[in-house]
Amino acid sequence: MAYASTTAPDPVRGLGTWISALCLALMCLAIAPRAHAMSTIDFLTSLSDAEVEAFQAWKSARNTFEDQLDTYWDAVERKRELRRKKRAKKIPFDASDYVMSFPPKYKGPSLSGDLAQKYERFVVAQNQASPTPSKELATIPDYLAAAKRVYNFVPERVSEKEFKLRYATEAAALGLSKEQVVRVYALETGGVGTYDMQAGIHPSRKSGKPISSALGYAQLLDANSVNELARSGPTFISRLTVKLRDPRNTPARTALLKHKLAVLRKMYANVKHQPFEWTVQQAYAKTAPGMGIHTLNIDGDIGPMLQAMKLKTLLDVAEKSGRYSLSGAELELMNLAGPVTGLEMLDGPGADAPTPNFFARRAYYVNKMVSGLTGTQLRAELDRRMAQAILTPGSQEFAAAFDEVSLRRDAER
Repeated sequence: MAYASTTAPDPVRGLGTWISALCLALMCLAIAPRAHAMSTIDFLTSLSDAEVEAFQAWKSARNTFEDQLDTYWDAVERKRELRRKKRAKKIPFDASDYVMSFPPKYKGPSLSGDLAQKYERFVVAQNQASPTPSKELATIPDYLAAAKRVYNFVPERVSEKEFKLRYATEAAALGLSKEQVVRVYALETGGVGTYDMQAGIHPSRKSGKPISSALGYAQLLDANSVNELARSGPTFISRLTVKLRDPRNTPARTALLKHKLAVLRKMYANVKHQPFEWTVQQAYAKTAPGMGIHTLNIDGDIGPMLQAMKLKTLLDVAEKSGRYSLSGAELELMNLAGPVTGLEMLDGPGADAPTPNFFARRAYYVNKMVSGLTGTQLRAELDRRMAQAILTPGSQEFAAAFDEVSLRRDAER
């Protein structure tokens, strides 16, 4: 047997002590002995007396800590639900509507390097024996395939410089400033992103794995694409119709725009048949018709409209709340956390509240940028990162596009 002891215990008392330790360890592991008896026993019997004791202490402390975490996040969710009800009744928030502390941090014992490696190998073996199927996130090729299959649509690709010019044109027409748009781009893409960039995929090397459905300069989620089309479809159709009537179009350009217009109308008709509810739009975005809509972000004509309109929608929400001027960091805060939640962090008690109040539990830990900050501190952090990223070539090219659009508009006056 691999179990080792540094002394020669009494056979009966030693066996009883070992069995007690084994039972306690099994309870700490929270694994049913019948279901994984061999694997669990193999792990425990590979440990010395001291290692079993150390493992028990660590696992017990971790279980206690996880209970504390659950209690904390349950309180956060209760407060969030109360704020939803208050918001619906237009009742102002106060500090008591927030959990004014950060999640507890683990302060218990840790496993030694060797014991940690043994436990890691055990966990890996358990996962391999009973693997949980992982759901792969859709990639751009998946979205393109859906668009082709459902709508016979292939988005038109243009150069980065041309896309930025068209984006700047659409943004300026919607009342968005260069400072707002370029700083959002700088933060969302690090100042190096391409218009077909997907979150988690390096924009130039195309390496990595997607971490979300977010696409483009403003990193729209698939549900954002559905939401914006449902909200602003007539505007997009109107803008594309203007492009179609341009007398400078070649026959090939005219034919392409006619096809895009037909596709856009079909997509809009599809989303208008869905209830205008975020949860419904999230679900629809995962269907083939919804995935096809997401490819509009990378089309040279429609993508700039869609991406700019997403930011304009944030401005509209802010104006309805009485805020008529937003900095790039404030706009990004709304883009990052959601329009209403972002506004909540800008003023009043929400500005001083810890960020766990505004993000789902998993999102809080995944997005390292938001951890350990208040609403005000997060806005400052966004501003700091933007100030660095706007110095990159991609951001400078985008800023130059706005300057060029501005010169064109001045010349036309």
